[in-house]
Amino acid sequence: MDGDRVEIDGGIMEGGGQILRVSTALSCLLGLPLRVRRIRAGRSQPGLRPQHLSGLEIVRDLCEGKLEGGEIGSTEITFSPGKIKGGTHIADTKTAGSVCLLMQVAMPCVLFAASPSELHFKGGTNAEMAPQIDYTLMVFKPIVEKFNFTFNCDIKKRGYYPQGGGEVVVQMSPVKELSAINLTERGTVTKIYGRAFVAGALPIKLAKDMSAAAVRCIRKEIRDLYINIQPVREPDDQAFGTGSGIIIVAETSTGCLLAGSSLGKRGKNSDKVGIEAAEILLKNLKHGGAVDDSLQDQLIIFMALAKGVSRVKSGPITLHTQTAIHFAEQLTKAKFTVTKSEEEDPSKDAYIIECQGMGMINSNL
Repeated sequence: MDGDRVEIDGGIMEGGGQILRVSTALSCLLGLPLRVRRIRAGRSQPGLRPQHLSGLEIVRDLCEGKLEGGEIGSTEITFSPGKIKGGTHIADTKTAGSVCLLMQVAMPCVLFAASPSELHFKGGTNAEMAPQIDYTLMVFKPIVEKFNFTFNCDIKKRGYYPQGGGEVVVQMSPVKELSAINLTERGTVTKIYGRAFVAGALPIKLAKDMSAAAVRCIRKEIRDLYINIQPVREPDDQAFGTGSGIIIVAETSTGCLLAGSSLGKRGKNSDKVGIEAAEILLKNLKHGGAVDDSLQDQLIIFMALAKGVSRVKSGPITLHTQTAIHFAEQLTKAKFTVTKSEEEDPSKDAYIIECQGMGMINSNL
C-alpha cells in the first residue's frame, strides 16, 4: 500500500493548514491514499490544531476513510479514503476555529458524493485568519456557484473568539461534473454595500462608528456612488459570546464581487476596524482583478476539478494561491498557468490564472 501513497510536505510554501485542506479534499475525491508530513511547519505552533483535526475527521467520515495520526499537535497523518457518501455530518472544533475553513475542505468532496449532504459546522463564524461567514455568503457563494452547483448555507448561531459556539448548516446536492468559469472582465463598480455588526455585550454605536469610518474612507477615492453599510446588532438568541466586525462588498457591472473585511477586538478602535476593511476593499479594486485576494486561493480546487479551461483575472498572486496551485497540480492532472495581464493601464497589477481542469466525473451518479 505504501508504495502508492502520495507524500505531501506540509512545511513548504505557505506551510499552514491550507496544504492539509487542499490535499485531503483531493485525496478523498481521487481515492488517493495520502501521507502528510511536517504539518503546519511554517507556524509558531506547528502540528494539528482543533480546527484542522475537525476538518480531517469530517472528510474521513464523508468517505468512510481511515485516518492515522489524528490528534492535536500531530505533525504527520496518513489518510486512506473510501467511497464518498452523502448524508448528515457534523464537524465541531469545540473552539473558535473557523467554520468557513471546515467548509473549504468538505464542500468539494460532497459535490461528488452519491447523495445529498447536510453538513453541520460548529466553531467560530467570524474568526481571525479566515474568511468571515458573511464573506462566504456574500462573495464566495455567488461566485463559486458559477462552476454549476448550488448550496444552501444557514447561519444557526454566530460564534466569536475565544469561545466559538457558532453553528452553520450547509446543504448540497451532488453534481455530475463542474463547468469551467471565466472571470476576466471586471467592469465598473456599480454599488458598494455591507454590514457592520456587534454582538453580545457591545453597543450598536460601535457598529455605526465602524460603518461611518468605512464610508468616509471609501468616499476619498469613490465619490459618486451610493454606499450602504448597515449597522446591525446580532440578536442575542442567534449569537454566542461577544464580537464585532465589518464586511464591505463592491459589485461591478459584470457581476464581479470584491470585498474588504475586518474584525474588532479588545483595545482596537472601532473607526480603525472600519477603515481597515475599507482600505482592503480599495486595494482589491485598485489592482484591476475580477476577484479579490481572499477568493483567489478558494477557487483553485474547483478550477482543477472542472471540465475545460477556467480563466480568472486577479491581483498579485498570494502565497496561499501559489500553494493551492502547487498541490492541486501535484494531485490532479490539472495544469495551471499564471501570466501577467496585458493591461492598457500600467497602474494595474493584474494576472490571469488559467487552468485546464481534470474534468472530474461523479461516478456515483
